[in-house]
Amino acid sequence: MIDAHHHLWDPSRRRYPWLADAALEPIRRPYTVDDLRAVTGAAGVRETVLVQTISSDEETREFLATASAEPLITGVVGWVELTAPDVADRLAALSGPLVGIRHQVQDEPDPSWLTRPEVLRGLAAVGEAGLAYDLLVKPPQLDAALAAAKALPDQVFVLDHAAKPPITSGEWQPWADGVAALGALENVYCKLSGLVTEADWAEWKVGHLTRWTEHVLECFGASRLMFGSDWPVCELAAAYEVVVDTAVSLTGSLSDAERLEFFEGTARRAYRLVSGDDGY
Repeated sequence: MIDAHHHLWDPSRRRYPWLADAALEPIRRPYTVDDLRAVTGAAGVRETVLVQTISSDEETREFLATASAEPLITGVVGWVELTAPDVADRLAALSGPLVGIRHQVQDEPDPSWLTRPEVLRGLAAVGEAGLAYDLLVKPPQLDAALAAAKALPDQVFVLDHAAKPPITSGEWQPWADGVAALGALENVYCKLSGLVTEADWAEWKVGHLTRWTEHVLECFGASRLMFGSDWPVCELAAAYEVVVDTAVSLTGSLSDAERLEFFEGTARRAYRLVSGDDGY
């Protein structure tokens, strides 16, 4: 099993602006590789993808060094300034198991940020470097995500957290049509991750996530859908092993072959992961 989306952080060493929200106080503490080994080991996860948390070259370099020293972490989705004139050189200078790039597009005030010419040029450089690009967007940014994915058909895009469906409010549109449009593009993959924290943190049940999961499965299929825990953010609503068990329940209708895709194969293909254990 591959966990295609988790984080590490240490507020005593670095500032994380998004963690300042009072509701996030329960997770405003260090989460280390030792913590990661503990939760993944108990859940049967053998490989992970470590994902950036802030717009920081320094964090990316640290994550790459951490992954290079830790067999459990087989890939890093880092950050680079996409609009920098020398973005290609910056990507080439990053050493280690870099498999993708991400930016917190959800926090950009311009909903069309992804379609700016300088951003598209940066995204093209990401593809030329052989890397995936993670789309961290909310429903208002889905149109721009679709335009970017159409403009760069050879670039692999990975939609994080299924574009954060508004599960608590139940507002089906425009999320559903936006996800379906992205799912129609063969160069776009999706992570079934982060759903527990889009639902009511205290009252959610697996059934609350079913409709949204079924739509994502219909749009992407098991061959372009992958599991991600979104740990430690998930701890606001559920422990790591509960998130894994929930994903197993939500994909209960899949065949054995499809489950293998969802829990391993899709992530390995999308991110071109090389396992430290078996040489894939």
